[in-house]
Amino acid sequence: MSRHDTQAVRVGAQVIGGGAQISVQSMTTTDTRDVRATVAQIAALAEAGCDIVRLAVPDAQAAAALPEIVRAAPVPLVADIHFDYRLALAALDAGVAKLRINPGNIGAAERVRAVAQAAQARGVPIRVGVNAGSLQRDLLARVAAGAISLGAAMAESAVAEARLLEDAGCTAIVLSVKAAHVPATLEAYTLLAGRGAWPLHIGVTEAGTRQGGVVKSAVGIGALLARGIGDTLRVSLTADPVEEVRVGRRILQALELRPFGPNIISCPTCGRTQVDVIAIAEEVERRVAADPALRQLVCTVAVMGCVVNGPGEARMADLGFAGGTDAGLLFRKGEPIGNVAAGDAVDRLLDELRRMNDGGHAGPVS
Repeated sequence: MSRHDTQAVRVGAQVIGGGAQISVQSMTTTDTRDVRATVAQIAALAEAGCDIVRLAVPDAQAAAALPEIVRAAPVPLVADIHFDYRLALAALDAGVAKLRINPGNIGAAERVRAVAQAAQARGVPIRVGVNAGSLQRDLLARVAAGAISLGAAMAESAVAEARLLEDAGCTAIVLSVKAAHVPATLEAYTLLAGRGAWPLHIGVTEAGTRQGGVVKSAVGIGALLARGIGDTLRVSLTADPVEEVRVGRRILQALELRPFGPNIISCPTCGRTQVDVIAIAEEVERRVAADPALRQLVCTVAVMGCVVNGPGEARMADLGFAGGTDAGLLFRKGEPIGNVAAGDAVDRLLDELRRMNDGGHAGPVS
């Protein structure tokens, strides 16, 4: 899958754009002034596979907590700044790896220039984050009048702020243009991709609670990635942010853009199924996730329930189970390796995965 060409921007040890692997981001929900709770949540996000973590910096107390948080964080941190440019300067002094600002909300142009120059001097990139809910009034008026679409207005806002930063000498810029409305989000990012080589942080904002938000995010983010658009992503859910990371990684894995452990496929079951596919597949998934060695394997595991598609899917996987009557046939690399009772299927699949791991038949996660 070809990707839109963008410039490379370094965020701590991570690189966004320039053909680098697509990174997964999330944001803390703790009070940043509570150092212990914030560091604990950052650690949990990192453990789940989050590459970059953003945190809110709403006031001077939060800014004062940043140096300790930065020192303890295992991943690069992004300071989310609104309304007060001095908080951005304090975050830079604290050692954050990136800033995130909204167009027009940290003060007049000279204040934006001050932040841009300070960030450039430290080699820290700035993300211009445009949200449909906080567009400038003149653009909102044009949208209301039908003079411009919402997507085009968001793209225009992002480009204007990027030009302002560039005029101030800032060269490391990432853009995002998010709405809760998926079509507007797709339009905005598509327009941006044709306007320049800025790396793009993609996502659908205010996507909703876990079930609805996952669907919106998968549709919006997946559609952009399939077009080659996107260098880093965040799934925005009204849920534990660790869930955002898990969903983001699965979106990338589904498009085969970045491997994240075994890809477990399973059939939806039907009236022909005579083994409990749901129980087997869920238990395999749970036990793989709980095993540090197995969750690093890059392979496909198929759990199938009947004789129609089961044997074919199992053969095409690195490891597969094709169910029959209270039992099934195990396949490894396309070859049948034995029958197994349904009650023993999980243990046998896990045993075979461990053999694959020991035998070097699967590669490590990148």
